Amino acid sequence: MKTISLIWRNRLAAFGGIVIAFVILIALAAPILPLADPNATNPANRLIPPFTPGAWLGTDHLGRDLLARLVWGTRLSLAVGIAAAVIAAAIGSTLGIVSGFFGGRTDNLIMRGVDMLMAFPYILLALAIVAALGPGLVNALYAVAIVNVPFFARNIRGVTVSLAHREFVDAARLSGMSNFRIIASEILPNVLPVIVIAMSTTIGWMILETAGLSFLGLGSQPPQADLGSMLGEGRKLLINAPHASIVPGAMIFLIVMSVNLLGDGIRDALDPRLRSGALSRPAAATTVKIDGGGQDNTVARDGSTLLTVSNLQTQFHVGPRTYRAVDGVDLAVRPGECLGLIGESGSGKSVTALSLMRLVASPPGVITGGKVDIDGKDTLTMPGEGLRKLRGGRVSYIFQDPLATLHPLYSIGDQMVEAIRAHRTVPRQEAWDHSVSLLTRVRIPNAAARAKSYPHELSGGMRQRVGIALALANDPDLIIADEPTTALDVTVQAQVLALLDELRRERDLALVFITHDFGVVGQLCDRVAVMYAGRIVETGPTAEVLESPAHPYTKRLIECVPELGEGRRKLAAIPGLPPPVDDLPPGCAFAPRCPKAQDECRRGIIPLEPAANRAVRCLFPEEVSA
Repeated sequence: MKTISLIWRNRLAAFGGIVIAFVILIALAAPILPLADPNATNPANRLIPPFTPGAWLGTDHLGRDLLARLVWGTRLSLAVGIAAAVIAAAIGSTLGIVSGFFGGRTDNLIMRGVDMLMAFPYILLALAIVAALGPGLVNALYAVAIVNVPFFARNIRGVTVSLAHREFVDAARLSGMSNFRIIASEILPNVLPVIVIAMSTTIGWMILETAGLSFLGLGSQPPQADLGSMLGEGRKLLINAPHASIVPGAMIFLIVMSVNLLGDGIRDALDPRLRSGALSRPAAATTVKIDGGGQDNTVARDGSTLLTVSNLQTQFHVGPRTYRAVDGVDLAVRPGECLGLIGESGSGKSVTALSLMRLVASPPGVITGGKVDIDGKDTLTMPGEGLRKLRGGRVSYIFQDPLATLHPLYSIGDQMVEAIRAHRTVPRQEAWDHSVSLLTRVRIPNAAARAKSYPHELSGGMRQRVGIALALANDPDLIIADEPTTALDVTVQAQVLALLDELRRERDLALVFITHDFGVVGQLCDRVAVMYAGRIVETGPTAEVLESPAHPYTKRLIECVPELGEGRRKLAAIPGLPPPVDDLPPGCAFAPRCPKAQDECRRGIIPLEPAANRAVRCLFPEEVSA
């Protein structure tokens, strides 16, 4: 039902589905409809024009009723097209799964046979098969199915190869399952959506191919009618009686177009990436839809802050659901200061950081409120050219996975040169020399040679250093680091943190550091902001927050951090799970997991109350020591 609702939300797919369902219903009902005999000739009534009583679509050159022949011909063409798709999918998918799963000689043998089929133009191969088997609709069905087997075999083989050595398949082998059972229970369920998608997008093409063979006289034979043979017969009467060819031609167009529209909708509904919008082309900047409503989003700046964020709100609109990923965040960062943004996964840290530079993908992301002030300029109202100059210029971003963000086809040096010349007009050699000096600065050995390397040739720590060098390429004032040490071992992590801290102090950089590790926060950050369910729940100087947390959530996060020693305290865990941001509970979002929650905590919005140089969003905070 969910898949059907997703298809229905796609207007073009819904239109195609309605049309093809109506056509199929009429074709299935052909035996009980009050239609004339489609093969009965009546030369006295030949070439009657459409809209004539008793022959609403006219008659052909033998006086046969075109409406009856159209309905029965559509029935036959649909049956042949769907049957050909099923046969091609069954044979091609089987070959693809076996080839991709077993590999080696089996793969070579099957794929070379498939390549031989693909070496012939498909229409010539279909004509040769029909010529060998003899004219007839069944033989045309076989020919269309055979020429489409390579399409399914190649597609399914590629998917199977990517699955054959995955961990869950290895686990199935270790459990003693046979190859046949692994294919049936592990491989087939994963490739089945691909098979369905391929079938839905090729049925229309197979109907068209079958009609083409019938048009040439190699498919259905007189007096049997299908859409292709009707079009072939009407071609001879195109001048005197154009309706004889327009009627079947229009039906072929309607069927193929409707099937293709429906197939695209099925593909979008079955592919989770397309369904979530992950593969849609994002806008150059996040869409901003702020309804003023009399609300004052003016940022109170004291002149010493570089970045000031007020009431930032970012949502994801996915179908009827609205995910409030960031719900009223306030931040301030001074030059030379490091602010740590910490919280559990899904608390809104990365979305907050991406929202500062309007990098959240739209669709489905939308900034619905707030103001982001960078040295007196609001990035949420900034035009595209101004935002482009700010990104990578005064503000840089270090992403979590450099292997995914660095371009795999360009060398490290070329990518750094591109980043430099995008903001400054300098000769290429000068930009290259500057790139090498930056790589040296981030302690990459033999930087001149490494600049010619590709991302896959470097280790994880080296790639992360390249990411830091790219962030420094244009002497930024603010660097946003999104968990840059998560995938690194502790030794490399310590080196990267020390490097970031040294560069920050040396260049007086402002740094927003996103992490879920209080150990990293204690080592690097001057101040910390704790996030939960899209909101800041506590903020203050790092040492004070670590020593005496005020919010129950902060306290339990700190208690989850293991300590080296002799077991001086019990390692705690926070019960329950964070709430879904599309259905946040009223009041404090942490209340369902908080041992101190009272009835008051579950009513109304709890403000972030400032106290000295700290702030906490809690009605019953922990005792804070002096």
